[in-house]
Amino acid sequence: MNPAEQNPLLQSVEGIQAVLRERNYIADLPMATALRLVMALRKPLLVEGPAGVGKTQIAKTLAEVLHTRLIRLQCYEGLDTAQALYEWNYPKQMLHIRLTENSGESVAQREAEIFSEAYLLRRPLLEAISQDQPPVLLIDEIDRTDEEFEAFLLELLAEFQVTIPELGTLKARHRPYVILTSNRSRELSDALRRRCLYLWQNYPSFEKEVEIIRARLPGINERLAQKIARVVAHLRELPLNKAPGVAESLDWAEALVSLHKESLDMSILEQTWGVIIKDKDDLALVEAHKARIAELVV
Repeated sequence: MNPAEQNPLLQSVEGIQAVLRERNYIADLPMATALRLVMALRKPLLVEGPAGVGKTQIAKTLAEVLHTRLIRLQCYEGLDTAQALYEWNYPKQMLHIRLTENSGESVAQREAEIFSEAYLLRRPLLEAISQDQPPVLLIDEIDRTDEEFEAFLLELLAEFQVTIPELGTLKARHRPYVILTSNRSRELSDALRRRCLYLWQNYPSFEKEVEIIRARLPGINERLAQKIARVVAHLRELPLNKAPGVAESLDWAEALVSLHKESLDMSILEQTWGVIIKDKDDLALVEAHKARIAELVV
């Protein structure tokens, strides 16, 4: 049975919100609706937004909810099909050739042996269509790849099958749930967008960020959580090179709790800036706005 059909809570948007909340992930209605459609329509979901807003965590939490495997393809410039799909285990093939030199087998027999599935290295995309139950396939930061790889990906997402010259066509045992993320470092093609559902994931509102912090750190002081969210929201309004995301908010909250801080003041801020500010120029800019930040933590 499809994992999404096993839990009745996953049949409604409100149920999905509740299940995600149990795992400390706060999903609004657009996100929960998008995930419901991913499960119902089995279409890929393209999630775009600034870095650090929880796009990757969507896929991780979905895999937990479905009790299935998360398979992640981390994209980067220069990624090719061999690294994303499959390649042959050349050292193992060479060893087999040497060990069977005097076996009496024909060249054709030996070639068939070394180009069998036993010598195939399955990379994330092939791994995702080879599972015994539908996995969650996370194609993370697709915008970092080039247009050639994107075109290859379109073909795979359309058919969920792969042709390997030596083995023939391998079809997906079960169609995976596919989540693609993008930080918009480049514009993706219209062809890819047409094949996907779409979700824009922005920085959370002040209220939602407080809720996220409290969900992840249930014992945190309410006033401290509010001050963290207020300061981070102000920092995002500044022209920083690397604006703090939700991940930094949570790291900062955890750091303050581990330091047994119940509130915020400028002394504590200056001691812990390194948790949320990761750039020398940004530190200088924050220092220039110290007076305004001091007002936020009173």
